[in-house]
Amino acid sequence: MPERPRRLRRTPALRALTREVSLSPAHFIYPIFVHERPDESPIASMPGVSRHSIDGATAQAREALRLGVPSVILFGIPDHKDAHGSGAYAEGGIIQRATRAIKAAVPEITVMADTCLCEYTDHGHCGPLCEVPGQSGAEAWTVDNDRSLELLSLTAVSQAHAGADVVAPSAMMDGQVGAIRAALDAAGFSDIPIMSYAVKYASAYYGPFRDAAGSTPSVGNRATYQMDPAGGHREALREARLDAEQGADTLMVKPALAYLDVVRLLRDHFDLPLVAYNVSGEYSLVKAAAQLGFMDERRTVLENLTAMRRAGADAIITYHALDAARWLREDVVQEDALRPVTPMPVIAGQDAAPENGP
Repeated sequence: MPERPRRLRRTPALRALTREVSLSPAHFIYPIFVHERPDESPIASMPGVSRHSIDGATAQAREALRLGVPSVILFGIPDHKDAHGSGAYAEGGIIQRATRAIKAAVPEITVMADTCLCEYTDHGHCGPLCEVPGQSGAEAWTVDNDRSLELLSLTAVSQAHAGADVVAPSAMMDGQVGAIRAALDAAGFSDIPIMSYAVKYASAYYGPFRDAAGSTPSVGNRATYQMDPAGGHREALREARLDAEQGADTLMVKPALAYLDVVRLLRDHFDLPLVAYNVSGEYSLVKAAAQLGFMDERRTVLENLTAMRRAGADAIITYHALDAARWLREDVVQEDALRPVTPMPVIAGQDAAPENGP
């Protein structure tokens, strides 16, 4: 046989030589939950993940940077919630205080702020509610889109004032990117980029996050504003195009694993940086299977993250970020240990290089 693909898989060095996809800690964005309490509170549905105090979140950011993870994204869990989510845009809000603390202690790290209201509203929706005339029951209420744009804009500006390097609107309100861009520009923050949750599905994979953030809707659901999982490629392209036209600097697909076809779709149609969100349910599935001994956690996580990169993601938001960064570092150390050392040649007429040369 003239063609034998196995020839190039024969040794670790040959496999490394022919790889098309790279994965490194520099591709990761680490999500951090921050609450207003002094303790660290483990999240039962997300083993290994906790709600952190501001000091704890700062320590997490410092560790992320030490491991080569350049960015964190903050999710706030306030003590007080109300119908309009006022804690999201308060000057002394939990995200605003955490951002200031992290940027003061770890100025080199990129702090991204989730720009939404669901963690701050007492009903768990991503904006204030309004009645739907002629409807009853769960269908009698929906999120007031245009009022939400005003509050999301206030939130983004307050996050920028606090020092956030990137704002990330996730509410899936029509026109949110344009409204936030205009508000940031008017407030003097024209250099702050918007990482848009452009293609975000009404997914069952968000369950553990809602447990972590206390943001499960108390009435109705998010299907009227988050995307239908069966909506297809045309809807995804339309949502991404609208956000790109309104000034998004980065596009996102959320969740990642069940929507890798959509990640590839956006990669093929847009030249903006593309982020995949490896969401809480995807994280917890792997953790649970690993704890039961059904799967190898390390291999599964790295394979999943590599799949997101292969589909076209430039960056990945993942709760696995710190573990994955450690594993990738160990792989590099192991590869270096196995690599033969080539002695430095001695050129005639010159002394050998000193052992501790420059």
